[in-house]
Amino acid sequence: MHRRSVLAGLTASLAAPAVRAQESYPTRAVTLVVPFPPGGSTDVIARVIADAMRLQLKVPVVVENRGGAGGTLGTGVVARANPDGYTIGMGTASTLAINPAAYKTLPYDVLGDLAPIGAIAEVPNVMEINPAMPVTDMASFIVYAKAGPGRITYGSSGLGSVSHLMGEQFKRATGTDLVHVPYRGIGPALGDAVAGQILVMFDNLPTSLPLVQAGKLRALAVSSKKRLAALPDVPTFTELGIDDLSWTAFFGLIAPIRTPSAIITTLNDALNNALADPVVREKLAEQQATVTPGTVEAFGALMSREIARMKRACEVAKISIE
Repeated sequence: MHRRSVLAGLTASLAAPAVRAQESYPTRAVTLVVPFPPGGSTDVIARVIADAMRLQLKVPVVVENRGGAGGTLGTGVVARANPDGYTIGMGTASTLAINPAAYKTLPYDVLGDLAPIGAIAEVPNVMEINPAMPVTDMASFIVYAKAGPGRITYGSSGLGSVSHLMGEQFKRATGTDLVHVPYRGIGPALGDAVAGQILVMFDNLPTSLPLVQAGKLRALAVSSKKRLAALPDVPTFTELGIDDLSWTAFFGLIAPIRTPSAIITTLNDALNNALADPVVREKLAEQQATVTPGTVEAFGALMSREIARMKRACEVAKISIE
């Protein structure tokens, strides 16, 4: 009995520091890895959230941009980080759902290496055309496209990107034949769409909205559930009977898979409290983002659903990237 008591005491003493560490978390700065360069939607949303969570956690939340390889580089950094809650990451539809579906190999396994913390927001996508095209709405666009199969080009930010998948999904849903032109990033693609080098784009609304509002591109449809205040005259894909294009880009927080559940809960609470702040909501609304607070489990379920959906989309479109 004495030996058992000693062993029990030793086990308790070894476990105590870990328990105390979780209870006192956080005691120093938390790094929020953004897997894309500064300036894009993911980076802007991350900085709003980092500033708000700083107030909740009472420690600095430092944004670290680790862009490259379509977001796989930075996401891999999070997957390999020490699971102590001091390195977390921004997860997006691209890094958590599309990349696993499109790439044959990745430096991380979404469901095996990453733990969900919580959802942040979702952003709608928009289909837009060069305004010189002789069409005014979706119906006339489809008629024009079917009259000349292969004559209309659409651009994307790269193979396997949201814009690429949406273009292929649109072709299948409408029976049209558009020619895909991949670019290295959304900026060059939008530039060529404005110049008329390509005729169609599918893109996240925040980056395209200024061009649409300036008349440099014409929006034909948005992927949101209802019409947007920023584009009240533009119908949704659902209104137009194209249900397969009701895609939104989601954003959330992730951590290394073995991060203790108590720390994950602390981070989820801080995130949801931040999202309840009217100032945060207003800043995200400026990015055309709708906040989607929720539980750890809900975000994990979203990740699983989106991976399955994007795998189906990639299989149908025959998209597979080495």
